[in-house]
Formats: sequence, C-alpha cells, structure tokens
Amino acid sequence: MSRVYNFSAGPAVLPEEVLREAADEMLDYKGTGMSVMEMSHRSKAYDTIIKEAEQDLRDLMNIPDNYKVLFLQGGASQQFAMIPMNLMKNGVADYIVTGQWAKKAYQEAQKYGKVNKIASSEDKTFSYIPDCSDLPISEDADYVYICENNTIYGTKYKTLPNTKGKTLVADVSSCFLSEPVDVTKYGVIYGGVQKNIGPAGVVIVIIREDLIPDEPPIKDTPTMLTYKVHADAQSLYNTPPAYGIYICGKVFKWLKKMGGLEAMKTHNEKKAKILYDFLDESKLFKGTVVPEDRSLMNVPFVTGDAELDAKFVKEAKEAGFENLKGHRTVGGMRASIYNAMPIEGVEKLVEFMKKFEAENLK
Repeated sequence: MSRVYNFSAGPAVLPEEVLREAADEMLDYKGTGMSVMEMSHRSKAYDTIIKEAEQDLRDLMNIPDNYKVLFLQGGASQQFAMIPMNLMKNGVADYIVTGQWAKKAYQEAQKYGKVNKIASSEDKTFSYIPDCSDLPISEDADYVYICENNTIYGTKYKTLPNTKGKTLVADVSSCFLSEPVDVTKYGVIYGGVQKNIGPAGVVIVIIREDLIPDEPPIKDTPTMLTYKVHADAQSLYNTPPAYGIYICGKVFKWLKKMGGLEAMKTHNEKKAKILYDFLDESKLFKGTVVPEDRSLMNVPFVTGDAELDAKFVKEAKEAGFENLKGHRTVGGMRASIYNAMPIEGVEKLVEFMKKFEAENLK
C-alpha cells in the first residue's frame, strides 16, 4: 500500500492511526457484530460513542458547562443561515469579511435582517486581516461574525476583534483543534469537521446556553434549523451523521494521546515554519499573505507564472504530492498542512520545491 502526501484543503488528511482503527472495526465494532455504519443511533453502543466524543472535545477545548456542544449536519454553510435565524433578536448583525466563506455568510445573513460589513480585506484579494481593534460596532448588533482562519487565502486572526461587548461568532472550520482556544471569548464557535477533524458531513457548533432562544426570532424558522431542538435532544433529534461523529471521536482521542492542543500548536508551528522559511528565501516561489497574518493550516504560494504553476502542480502530483492546486480565486498553489499532516510530508514537499526551483529558475 502506498499513501500519498495529501495537501487537500478538505476533505483532508486524517491520522493514519485513526483510519487503521476504523478499518479494524468496520465489520464488528467492539463485539456488536456490526459496523457503526449499520448501528441504530438510539442503541446503547452508539450512545456511548457520541457521549464520549462530546466529553473528549470538552476536555480538549476546556469547554465550560454553560456551553452546549451540537453535532449537526449541513456543513458550515448551513450555519450561515442558522446563526442569523437563531441569534438575530434585534435583526442586526456586524460581519468582518476576510475571505470567501465570510463573504458567503455575510450575503446569506442579509436574508434575515440588517447586516453591516464593518471591515473587509477584499481590496487586496483577502491577503491580510484588517485592524479590528476599534471597529464601528453597531449599538444594536446581536453579534459580530468572523471566519477565523481563511482556508482559501491562508490568513488567520492572531488577535480576536474588539467586539465592544457584543457576542462574537466564529467559523473555525480550518483551524479547529489546531491550537488552544479560550471558548469563553466566543458566543458561538463552529466548524465543518472535514478540514481538520473528520470526514465530510458533520458540523460542530459550540454555543453558550443563554444565546439559544426558546423560539427563533426569525418567523417560520424550520425545526431542523432551530438550535434549541438539537440542544434539547443532545444532537439526536433526528438520525445524526453517525459514522462521521464516530471518526471525530477517534480523532479527539488521538489528539489527547498526542498531548492535547498545546502539543498540536507546537507541532503545527514547526511544520508551518519549515514551509514559510523556504518561501521567504526562495527566488522562484513566494507566499501570498502578509507575514503577520499567516495561517498555520493553509499556505498559498505562487511562482508568478500561471504556466509554471500548472507545471509544478502536475510534477508534484507525479511525485506523490496531491491536491496542491490553489483555489481558482487565487491561482497558484496551496498546501493545507492540518494536524494529521506529518512533519515529514512538509519536509519532503520543500525538498521537491527546491529541486523544481533549481530546474526551472530562469
């Protein structure tokens, strides 16, 4: 068996140890005689799986008791509607637009109330994070929304915005569990798991209890888009994405075994430094993000020549480096180096980049 180095932005690389465990349990999960894929979500065995997953996540992130953890479907994109539907009590929200996903969330929220774009980095193709120390926060804003790590553009908030007392809502899809986080600074912190935690099909929402309304302020909010329904049912109102949650649970245990989020931060910083240090000294490749706002998870880079970029992606694939093509809005290349990407993978990528540079530098 030959495994490639998978630099996909998502669905993305998972820990090999977790995949092997899941393979071993595929036909018979812990003596039940069936796969988790076949198991009733109301069974005792599955109840243990989902409860352990929640507890392990709470342990990893030090989630306070007054926050609910919800395992939902619809991906992060469904939260673009679910958040305003449940949180827009005054009908007003402020959005900071630092990439495509924040922009889509901003556009979706406009269907449900008055939405203010209070800062943006679109003027420079989202290559930086705007100064968020003194923003024009609306007096009646129900919340301030950010996408904390921008998968496509490779930027990351190093300091959270000054929301002037307003609730902070953050999409953390592509930096979920990559480093320690103070959950109490957020009203809602959520993310699709397919980038750094598990297979596509699950979105995890961590929400402070006082923000969950008995009745959503948006009239005719569908039952399935009502936080209280899922919170009251402990994520089992309907059949959840059961197998995806099972894999997430295994990843949580793997993270604990690896030393938790402090250890992952150190691991991720080391990986990112290897790649960024090379980009900073390279005569052919260059990063597209201002250094102070660089993501540890997603690293976009270019040669400045579209044909050469295409040649690099093709030859990299032939050498066993998959999914390095950049997003169409940026072009060039992007290496997503999530938790499960080993340091060896980044070292070998840089080795290949040096070789390509030597062969193609004019």
